[in-house]
Amino acid sequence: MPPRDATPHFLEPLLGVAFDLDGTLVLSHHDFRRMRVEVIRVAERCGVPPGRLSLELPIHKIIEASRDEIHNSGAPDGTLYRFEAEYRKTIDAIEMEALPRTLPRAGAEPLLRALTDRGFRIGLLTRASEPFARAALNRTGLAPFFGYLRSRSAEGPAKPSPESLLHLLREMQVPIDRAVYVGDHLLDAECAVAAHVRFYAVLPDPSEGPASAMTADRFLAAGAAAVAKDLPELARQLDVLPAAAAR
Repeated sequence: MPPRDATPHFLEPLLGVAFDLDGTLVLSHHDFRRMRVEVIRVAERCGVPPGRLSLELPIHKIIEASRDEIHNSGAPDGTLYRFEAEYRKTIDAIEMEALPRTLPRAGAEPLLRALTDRGFRIGLLTRASEPFARAALNRTGLAPFFGYLRSRSAEGPAKPSPESLLHLLREMQVPIDRAVYVGDHLLDAECAVAAHVRFYAVLPDPSEGPASAMTADRFLAAGAAAVAKDLPELARQLDVLPAAAAR
């Protein structure tokens, strides 16, 4: 799907491209349901009443709700610190279990190489932990393309906070009006739109299954400037590979 007309605060040419990791550049098939279950168990061990947290919420919303419940309960500060430490340790461990089955998404390496050859600055903004993100990049051969990486392990707000993307772009020394963020989830769109950074969506890989709720219409409604069915199509939209090479 071709890009829509750029809004006035987006300038050309692009100077930098920031990417989401899982689903966008690599395929890991994390057990997100198990992560949600385990975060809720940790929260309940820290005093959150059973039934207050829903498995239907994304993980970051469950964590936010857990913090609010613990804070509003009047529990000592140590309880919140224990929750933070335990849930991080738990989801980090589950996440690393996916590393042996993590593969590059088709077209990732040619796209990143073409961007690098054209002089683009490339960064990574992910909700994965730093150890997983770096290990996944090394395993898939994509690590050499990323001099800038911001994960949920970094100090400060994590994605989808717009501050996480703005912090990364400052490190990359790329103005927000000459940057694009690429992702495969509405969470990525939320982050980019709130940061006033243009967003290019990539539809989920077919291996993610037919039940994915991510569609071109949903991405466009969420503020995407363009939607690609895969990374080769994204390469054509960014005008970094000839059409024949990007098939």
